[in-house]
Amino acid sequence: MISATYTVHPTPVGDALLVFTDEGLVALHVTHDDGDDALAALSLALRALPGRDDAVDGDLRRQLDEYFEGSRRTFEVTLDWRLTHGFTREALEAVREIPYARVASYGEVAAMAGRARAARAVGTACATTPWSIVVPVHRVVRSDGSMGEYGGHPEVKRFLLDLEAAAGE
Repeated sequence: MISATYTVHPTPVGDALLVFTDEGLVALHVTHDDGDDALAALSLALRALPGRDDAVDGDLRRQLDEYFEGSRRTFEVTLDWRLTHGFTREALEAVREIPYARVASYGEVAAMAGRARAARAVGTACATTPWSIVVPVHRVVRSDGSMGEYGGHPEVKRFLLDLEAAAGE
């Protein structure tokens, strides 16, 4: 049986639901409501009900604050990959290689992941990632350079891209 804990951390783009197992961060979702739906979905995926622990991993909360202040460009956190498999994992690992304040197209990420013709699959991987922000799927854009969606909240994607562009100068 999996042991999981969670906490909620405020960010400028919404509360971040941080869920940890003994293996590491299994999910980071920015919630735009009370977070109960996201927690319920994660509980089903993990087959375990995470217990709330507001003392869990203060280091990641500090890193998130630093990121939003513009002083952090990468995250140092162990990821628990149990919710990602196959090409989704390969695509998300490639996304992690996109430099801060830069973007890559879905096709470019597909090529980075070793499947140049899998741009749509990269889109699916980005849309279903268990990790917002720490795996920077917001840096993946359409081939024409337009932003695209971001979990139904393109304003969050725009905020993150603008934040990085301003801090990257």
